[in-house]
Amino acid sequence: MEKQHICRLRGVGPALLATLAAVSFTSVCAAADAPGDWAHYGRDGGNARFSPLKEVTPANVGKLRQAWVYHMRPAGFKVEVYPGLPEAVRKRFATGFTPSEATPLVVKGVMYLPTPYSRVVALDAATGRELWAYTMPPRDQAATRGVSYWPGGDGVGPRIVFGTRAGKLIALDAATGKPAADFGAAGIVDMKTPEVMNGNRGAPLGLSSSPTVYRNLIITGSRVQEMPVKGASGDVRAWDARTGKLVWTFHSIPRPGEFGNDTWEGDSWKGRSGNNVWTNVVVDAQRGIAFLPFGAPTFDRWGGDRKGANLFANSIVAVDANTGKYLWHFQTVHHDIWDVDLPVATLIEVRRNGRTIPAIAVMNKTALMFILDRTTGKPLYDVREVPVPTDTDIPGEQPWPTQPMPAAPPPLARVSYSADEINDLTPAMKSVCEKLTKDLLVVPSKMFQPPRADSAVNGFPSSLGGVDWGGGSFDPRTGLYVINVNALGSPQQLAQQPDGSWGMKAGYVYFQDPETLNPCQKPPWGELVAVDVNKGTVAWRRPLGDNADPVFKDAGRISAGGPITTASGLTFIGATTDDKIRAFDTKSGKLLWEATLPASNYGTPLTYRDKSGRQMIGVVATGGFSGSPPNSDAVVAFSLR
Repeated sequence: MEKQHICRLRGVGPALLATLAAVSFTSVCAAADAPGDWAHYGRDGGNARFSPLKEVTPANVGKLRQAWVYHMRPAGFKVEVYPGLPEAVRKRFATGFTPSEATPLVVKGVMYLPTPYSRVVALDAATGRELWAYTMPPRDQAATRGVSYWPGGDGVGPRIVFGTRAGKLIALDAATGKPAADFGAAGIVDMKTPEVMNGNRGAPLGLSSSPTVYRNLIITGSRVQEMPVKGASGDVRAWDARTGKLVWTFHSIPRPGEFGNDTWEGDSWKGRSGNNVWTNVVVDAQRGIAFLPFGAPTFDRWGGDRKGANLFANSIVAVDANTGKYLWHFQTVHHDIWDVDLPVATLIEVRRNGRTIPAIAVMNKTALMFILDRTTGKPLYDVREVPVPTDTDIPGEQPWPTQPMPAAPPPLARVSYSADEINDLTPAMKSVCEKLTKDLLVVPSKMFQPPRADSAVNGFPSSLGGVDWGGGSFDPRTGLYVINVNALGSPQQLAQQPDGSWGMKAGYVYFQDPETLNPCQKPPWGELVAVDVNKGTVAWRRPLGDNADPVFKDAGRISAGGPITTASGLTFIGATTDDKIRAFDTKSGKLLWEATLPASNYGTPLTYRDKSGRQMIGVVATGGFSGSPPNSDAVVAFSLR
């Protein structure tokens, strides 16, 4: 079993390494998309969320005005609230709206997006006029966050491809919205194949994020269960974009005879769920490398039945994008018992000693940023195995004694909590937070403090994440990587289950006032941070989000979603619970513009050029995160003219 953060390159000889290193690199963009398009979920296959458009600038961004609004909910649509849901969940949907975390695509003047109302739609990106709509099969829903665009080829036209909650992969004709007849069975592929289901046909398996398009392949991760232990595997797979046939599979939990299987004690790997890519596979198209950011194994708060480092959990794994063959990996957390996953992966460039190094920035929810050489997996800044707490009262648990810590950049969010840091800035907050501490048996924590049964370890940044699926944006002109971060604790306590395993005593609990949702530790709570990847330093950080109480004026707010950057020097972000979209100066972090949306944007904005040449900024604004109900169905676009 490996006790280090070792990045191994397996099955790749010196000749291939030399070839990879010699490939010229002129852009973080993974494909030659039109400058005015937003053709991938992260605009490019590298997930950089950087646009070369320059019409909207720091000087004129204050003149942005709403250009159009599209309402996703069809007339007469009734949101179905199942009787068995908890009352708190039922109340959230009493508004008649459903939340969305989508980032639309725009290709050649057409916007494509999944709606939370059982439809995928195409809009005129200049006006918001609906061009076509595809209605989902009964009792299914398109992936929450987005769809993908395949440009076609060899006589086959462009397609919109997306996964569903029920484990289907669907391809539509991009021009008409009709199912692609020669893809799977009438446009639909059943992703619940026998191998991936581990003999549990009824286990959950679907997609919450968009697939990744590479050449004529559709590469998919999956959304699987958090518990129980046994269920569908989190394997990454590639499908033929024309036919829907399975091309390759990468086992997220290595099988016997495969590299990494010995990091699972005995047969603990067998039939286990988790270890899935629930965000986006990232692709370096020039080098033909796919990067797979894996989450935690099941169960993600107790590992007594899976002793070992547990590869490829919480790892970034590089594979040959054409074949799925393993190249290298880097594990950011060994034996995860905190549910910190690895949701953030972005291709970047690092300039050092007069040369440009193709790199990848990855982060688990702890908001530790690891900057790695893209071709070898080796850290560009020193990473050391640091001793961490291992004290736990959970029988059979063996926390890993060390965890990888980068020398640079520093942690981007809070990673510990002490009793004197309780939120006492107002008498009301002090009273609420002291009661919460007493009721939940909350105790302070250090980084990677193991969960316990006798108390609730107040772990930071929590399973919500210092950073999460919203990810960040890389501006190659400045070398700045911009990302929103949260400081919200999760005081989790474990309890033994009837079958002898261990689970959470009170479910998902957060260290915050249940009414105001203000965190129970002193600010800051929500920030926008820029990292200079060339120096490994924080260039700036700013509060993100407004609070009604002036006492918390500069505290920021909890956010979900992410930023984008543009070549004119702007960073756009929604994400906060205050229904705002904002523009910041990328170099300085200065707030330049903000507008109130119909509801909060919990996806990522996009920017594109419409057919008339205008630069537009678009957002999906539904609300419905962090305990708040969804209260809109709007897609909103802004422009200067």
